[in-house]
Amino acid sequence: MPSKLNTSLIPLDVLFGNPERISPKISPDGTRMAYIAPFNKVLNVWMRSISSQDDKPVTKDADRGVRTYLWSYDNNRILYLQDSGGNENFHLYSTDLESLNSTDLTPFENIQVRILEHVKQFPNEILLSINKNDPRIHDVYKLTFDTGILELVCKNPGNVVGWEADYNLQIRAATCARSDGGFDLLVRDTEESEWRPMITWDAEDALTTHPLSFTKDGFGLYLIDSRNSNTGRLIKLDILSNNFEVIAEDPVYDVSRVMINPNNYEIQAVSFNRARNDWLVLDPSIKLDFQYINNLDNGDFSIYSRDIADKTWMVGFTKDTGPVSFYTYNRQSQKGEFLFEHQPKLTQYRLANMQPVSFKARDGLTINGYLTFPPKETKLKLPMVLNVHGGPWARDSWGFDPSGQWLANRGYLCFQVNFRGSTGYGKAFVNAGDREWGGKMHDDLVDAIDWAIKEGYADQSRIAIFGGSYGGYAALVGATFTPNLFQCAVDIVGPSNLITLIKSVPPYWEPMIATFHKRVGHPEKDAHFLKSRSPLFKVDRIKIPILIAQGANDPRVKQAESEQIVEAMKKKGLPYKYLVFPDEGHGFAKPENRLKFFQAAEEFLAQYL
Repeated sequence: MPSKLNTSLIPLDVLFGNPERISPKISPDGTRMAYIAPFNKVLNVWMRSISSQDDKPVTKDADRGVRTYLWSYDNNRILYLQDSGGNENFHLYSTDLESLNSTDLTPFENIQVRILEHVKQFPNEILLSINKNDPRIHDVYKLTFDTGILELVCKNPGNVVGWEADYNLQIRAATCARSDGGFDLLVRDTEESEWRPMITWDAEDALTTHPLSFTKDGFGLYLIDSRNSNTGRLIKLDILSNNFEVIAEDPVYDVSRVMINPNNYEIQAVSFNRARNDWLVLDPSIKLDFQYINNLDNGDFSIYSRDIADKTWMVGFTKDTGPVSFYTYNRQSQKGEFLFEHQPKLTQYRLANMQPVSFKARDGLTINGYLTFPPKETKLKLPMVLNVHGGPWARDSWGFDPSGQWLANRGYLCFQVNFRGSTGYGKAFVNAGDREWGGKMHDDLVDAIDWAIKEGYADQSRIAIFGGSYGGYAALVGATFTPNLFQCAVDIVGPSNLITLIKSVPPYWEPMIATFHKRVGHPEKDAHFLKSRSPLFKVDRIKIPILIAQGANDPRVKQAESEQIVEAMKKKGLPYKYLVFPDEGHGFAKPENRLKFFQAAEEFLAQYL
């Protein structure tokens, strides 16, 4: 690392352009590795030998870039998902590693492919769920690579929102949505057996309970389970007796990640995403591995992939003041070897610490979040950007955050708040957000601002609200519900009318529509309520300029959500800037579009904040 770090502006393309290299995965036989890197300025999968620097691109996507890929267990192909223009109609592609020819394995119109299961015991097969016969529901298909034959193996009766296969590629469990927002878990002993109900959970457990995978013998099922608990615990359920044992739990935080042994399918470690990610090692055989890995670098680590022999692991470290760094770790020698950083140019600049904080909301609920201060500035009376996460059933976490670093580097205090309704903090906390869009969820953001002002960090005359998806909605709420708090707002793909949002969800979300009705509201029964929580109907209150950015192909928050509030603002002569990206969906995948947006956002914030 340079002895003196650059304190000047970090170029936008270093923060928001393509990474140099990312997502390393070792081949099942342990002889090669793949990773994602630009080829002709577009992200593609590259490959190299473990023992030599013979790197070469293997996929040749020329448009949106590849972001999700895996090795096939026969070591002969790279599999990846790709949509068109951000429409989320993902197809499964295969690139042959000898010929480097890529093939669309699911060449059907208006479908969405999800990868269900690919196991080493059946290297030539993969299970997929595809909404080929009905856009609302996903049936299960078995794809044989050598022949390209796609065989229907399990038909969706109409209410299944998730399937689980055992390690013989048999569909053995199904999660079924109920009309009250709850779910039933059905199981069967073989694919020829009748389905039988195993457990059920109500709407209050819907976001904190879900199955993970089967045990090796097929008679046990691992679940994250918040029934009879406030937090999502990891349990093992015996599907013959219906008895279960708790494997790991925390009184405050849900289980976050689960590491499973690739040979015996026993649980090896779990993590809890507290202020930072904390691992709990359950398997004594990997305790030393975790200790050695933890000493390789600073930050919080994740295991990205493992070979079949379980001798070599791919490990990545995220840290708040530097790029994500990747290593190979050899379990026999217990040594790690540095591979690369996702964006090494970041090491030339002085980055800002991401500081965990907590405060009490007005009703006494504890709210957690992160402050990122400008590295050169005093910590007093700063212009502040409230950077609101999407979802809303998600959360902000510690680590490298390009938007936080961008704001801090430009002299703003960035405040990221895990308001009620955010996940990871147990079911009482996430359920406290039910029917509180534009209500108590927004109150938490307002209370965060009040807290930052009282602490002396934020200048109350220079505050902006910024976010995407739910965060974009929150920005519009800020501009309409509490316009005197903010000097400007930035909305990325945010809904403006909750009635039209819920009525226009993608067809494959329809089996889960009861979740929206319970947690947000029903577009007919609660029309008056939803109207009262929709920024579109409070345009008269807007006093501040708004930057709105939208992907034309967004299947979740349709372009109409942005168009209708822009039109209302235009009629009233209110200040706004509107960017539409014709080749994007729910967020901006192409670096040229990201750079265009952040350049506009930078100029916008500088002008008004």
